[in-house]
Amino acid sequence: MPEDVAPIGPAPAPAPAPASDPTAGSSDDEITVENASFVHTEPPQDGSAPPVVTTDMEVLHDKVKKQVIKEGHGKIPSKFSTCFVHYRAWVQSSMHKFEDTWQEQHPVEIVIGKEKKQMAGLGIGVGHMKGGERALLHVSWELGYGKEGSFSFPNVPPSADLIYEVELIGFDDAKEGKARSDMTVEERIEAADRRKLEGNDYFKEKKFEVAMQQYEMAVAYMGDDFMFQLFGKYRDMALAVKNPCHLNMAACLIKQKRFDEAIAQCSIVLSEDETNAKALFRRGKARAELGQTESAREDFLKAKRHSPEDKEIMRELRSLAEQDKALYQKQRELYKGLFGPRPQPKPKAKNFAVLFWQWLVSLVRYLARMFTRKND
Repeated sequence: MPEDVAPIGPAPAPAPAPASDPTAGSSDDEITVENASFVHTEPPQDGSAPPVVTTDMEVLHDKVKKQVIKEGHGKIPSKFSTCFVHYRAWVQSSMHKFEDTWQEQHPVEIVIGKEKKQMAGLGIGVGHMKGGERALLHVSWELGYGKEGSFSFPNVPPSADLIYEVELIGFDDAKEGKARSDMTVEERIEAADRRKLEGNDYFKEKKFEVAMQQYEMAVAYMGDDFMFQLFGKYRDMALAVKNPCHLNMAACLIKQKRFDEAIAQCSIVLSEDETNAKALFRRGKARAELGQTESAREDFLKAKRHSPEDKEIMRELRSLAEQDKALYQKQRELYKGLFGPRPQPKPKAKNFAVLFWQWLVSLVRYLARMFTRKND
């Protein structure tokens, strides 16, 4: 019989289920929005090279300098704060990119003052950033991978100065500097739920960028390594926080017309709960916008089976049917004009000389038969 909880720190008593969300319109804390603009953490370029930045260079340390790409908000993290960041990293001399967490779709956790040795320069830079800020960091080799470099992963040559493009998604102040791996199951679920609720509060205030950062931080607390170890009621408690965050992000991404990313967020929820009608509905909408009509129809029909009274689902199915009908009529008119009516065969004109010759042959044959009978 599986255990209710994995061995992640002590867990003396089950925590209560996460509080219901007063800002959400449904039991799973999903926010439904219709007329809003959203900003979501994303790399602004293809990431093949560091972005060109024209802002002033700020000296944070004799080995670390910073240029702001996008301003953040609020305060900077204090010592032992748990920070969640996305970054890309290049070797300055060769512009070889050796790491990209945006591509891997997994933010990195840094506890200020407790960084790994090779991330000391990155930690100094992050410690001077505000939530939501994106910056370019120039780090000397002494606060990077040192004289030895790294010949495994990541692959960094010896004595290599580094360039980081970093975004601070957000951070949690903690005097004891607890990393996620040091938290109990209850502490991680509570931290994630707190972020989700804060995201909903920011949403009500129309601070959409900050709200998206809170959702992403909540998801970071519920990482794959953590979810893999949970069973029973603890897993249900974690999913009750994690899945609504993915659904909220999907709704925002649809509004931003970033349909592929919205599909990915819904698919994460469906990998845990294949009957989730809201995830099916959101994914269907995104697929319909991309012109993936049959896949969208399949999602809407599945959503209808699990939520037969939902008027929005019926409206989307009718919309697809009307699109199909319009397309059929358009194609019919196109083909009709293209080929036109089928031509009728014209009667062939007969030659008079040929007709006379045929008549004359017939007459000769008739007379010959008559003569033969008379002789008999």
